[in-house]
Amino acid sequence: MTDWTRTPFTQKFDLRYPIVQGPFGGGISRIALTAAVSEAGGLGSFGAHHLSPQDLDATIGQLQSTTDQPFAVNLWVPLPDQPRHLDRTTHDTYSGALRPWFQRVGLEPPAYQDASSPDFEAQVEAVLERRPAVFSFVFGIPRPEILSECRHRGIRTVGAATHLDEGRALQDAGVDAVVASGYEAGGHRPAFLRPAADSVATGPLTAQLSAALDIPVIAAGGIATGRGIASALMLGAEAVQIGTAFLATDQSGAPDAHKHALRSPRARHTALTTAFSGRLARGIRNDFLDAFESVDVPTYPQQNWLTAPIRAAAARQGEIELLALWSGQGAPLLTDHRDATNLFEHLVAATDHSLRSAPTPTTHHVTGDNS
Repeated sequence: MTDWTRTPFTQKFDLRYPIVQGPFGGGISRIALTAAVSEAGGLGSFGAHHLSPQDLDATIGQLQSTTDQPFAVNLWVPLPDQPRHLDRTTHDTYSGALRPWFQRVGLEPPAYQDASSPDFEAQVEAVLERRPAVFSFVFGIPRPEILSECRHRGIRTVGAATHLDEGRALQDAGVDAVVASGYEAGGHRPAFLRPAADSVATGPLTAQLSAALDIPVIAAGGIATGRGIASALMLGAEAVQIGTAFLATDQSGAPDAHKHALRSPRARHTALTTAFSGRLARGIRNDFLDAFESVDVPTYPQQNWLTAPIRAAAARQGEIELLALWSGQGAPLLTDHRDATNLFEHLVAATDHSLRSAPTPTTHHVTGDNS
């Protein structure tokens, strides 16, 4: 058996194991989790799209002082038509529909206040100045000048694809690796050339990208066990990205109610929804998700700003029916490893066992009279 830990991806990114921790948006990434995965020999990731450039600079500095191993900083590329501010008309039109949900957490819908997204270009400047080992991104491709500057400063780049078209576009742009973000994955679908609903399942997407691209492919979506890692590698992936399993660990910033849901029977039932943020994402079904299943909501980030107070209050109160319970379809496979380092070590051992015990293909020869 070949050494599964030594792939072009691990060599290119200077890692011991081809395991990437999925970055978590919305403020639930934690330095402790990112550092734990990197220290264990994988690629820890920090979802930083919500941070101001100043806070992003400070966060990367803290990560660099916590671990000297490679880690990734993840940002969201703004879509061309993405609103930068919450407009009053949107607030007034949709806040009434949210009133019952505000009341469930003891609040009234707040009066209109402007909200805005952090400046992506300024965030990128903070990344370039701090020079983390890896800059990863979703929902598109940064400008060619940004990718060129990353190469100049020795920063590896990783983009996400939900379709073969997107994978090819990322390779053409010169990124160092592509995440094959399958339909089964938890959280937001990072589509940018095709509709998010057109996302391909992890297995076929991994196989398609691996056959078509000359850069490493990282399989993501529904992978939570050593057997899943082994299967992805057999399909041609040179690494895997695991989100939900690490989201359920002690070191993640997910609310305790969210972590409990990931390990409960209700994790068997997930759905794609725009209810919480206005952008399609996979989460565990609850009252809020079900209520907005067939209801039009503002596009991201407008809906995200409108529902933010509800979600924050629900997190404080442990109100599981109003939380954005992001989860991949692999959640029912979670083990009882709640410490991130222990989970990582278990995944490595389980992958090794799965690959060692896999049956060796044999060639069957048909014999007969050839005269």
